[in-house]
Amino acid sequence: MMENWASALTEGRRADLARIFGAALERADPLRLMSRCLSLKGEELVIDSGATQWRRDLREFRRIVLLGFGKASARMALALERLLGDRIEGGVVITKRGHGEKLSRVELLEAAHPIPDASSEGAARRLLAVARDTNENDLVINCISGGGSSLLCAPAPGLSLEDKRELYTALLASGLPIEAVNCVRKHISAVKGGRLAEALYPATSVNLILSDVIGDDLSSIASGPTVPDPSTWQDAAAILADSGMMAGLTPALRRVFDEGTAGLRPETSKPGDAIFEPCTNLLVGTNRLSLAAASDAAERLGYATLVLTSRLQGEARELSRLFVALALDIETEGIPLSAPACILAGGESTVTLRGKGTGGRNQEMALAFLDAANDAGLDLSRVAFLSGATDGNDGPTDAAGGIVDAATRRGAAEARLRTKTALAANDSYAFLKAAGGLLVTGPTNTNVCDIQVLVVGADSARAGPET
Repeated sequence: MMENWASALTEGRRADLARIFGAALERADPLRLMSRCLSLKGEELVIDSGATQWRRDLREFRRIVLLGFGKASARMALALERLLGDRIEGGVVITKRGHGEKLSRVELLEAAHPIPDASSEGAARRLLAVARDTNENDLVINCISGGGSSLLCAPAPGLSLEDKRELYTALLASGLPIEAVNCVRKHISAVKGGRLAEALYPATSVNLILSDVIGDDLSSIASGPTVPDPSTWQDAAAILADSGMMAGLTPALRRVFDEGTAGLRPETSKPGDAIFEPCTNLLVGTNRLSLAAASDAAERLGYATLVLTSRLQGEARELSRLFVALALDIETEGIPLSAPACILAGGESTVTLRGKGTGGRNQEMALAFLDAANDAGLDLSRVAFLSGATDGNDGPTDAAGGIVDAATRRGAAEARLRTKTALAANDSYAFLKAAGGLLVTGPTNTNVCDIQVLVVGADSARAGPET
């Protein structure tokens, strides 16, 4: 997966960053994940997630239907097609435009992300129709990954697509954590918050889930369409009120939330509901597993390595200061590691939009790292930092994130760019592009949150010349 994009990162610490981040991407490659988890023993399908094992004789079922939604769903479906072949009778898989695979047994639909459009609604209606056509004699295998909240977009009764688009846009610009965003999304949807499980009932379903959520809360991944939802209309309304968004809702949205909190609309599907009895949810890929692979790669390159956390969250520009502080401590104090050292973290930061520029949370973190490094007088001749989205899409851009090293600092100086001006405008993409610091991988067809890589004090003879 990494060869296509990493070919330009061949020198110095950038080559090391490419190898380390590339190892994380390879570990999250759905084809590799599925080959680890799935096996066919005669006619018995065995799925081993590590924590749970599911096994059934496929001859018990009249037919096998394959469904999927999310940025990694097409590649997950490809793995299942290769394993099960013509045992799969049909199905529907929805992925982001440009993230498709050549599938032969199921219908592949591409839709809009992160803001849904008519293709997203049409795809969701098509998938729901297939789901509702199943019965107790069928096995449904769902491939679920991050991005599903936008790609599987079926507005709740009384709402239009435009109502949802307006609220999605406001939610994505709010800086709210994904759990809060998805709580709201569940309550304006005809498919999220367990409602897909309701559509599938009484068919047997096994749901293979690739996590893009901190802590791997199944009810938040793709807004939990096959998972019981503990949240309520009151919870969703409180999020909108506390964030100041309630006043800006369309009249239709206000009416829906008023009816929901008054008990005039049904709740999302709750724990203990009979619809979940034939439904099994299995977590097959996480940020933690990718961090472990990145750590192994860094150690092979000769770095003392520390995985700091898989739950990094908060404002991207504030978190960047943590990595600058770590670089300074490694260089001057030998803590928490002695150089050459690699610090790894994963999770998902947020950006509160204040300006009208272009970028994403990883690009903003990289730009803010450079700004903080400049303020602290950090010597970047021995330091490099990468922040990247494992799905290859950071915000509404063609970049996965950003890289900061001595070359980025030089590029910014030569272009006469000012970090603080770009940060004020939330214009990290233009800054990093001009400075030569964009990380561009293209679509990776996976999604396990973001990863940060900090390397400090590598042996230049081993790592290659400084870029």
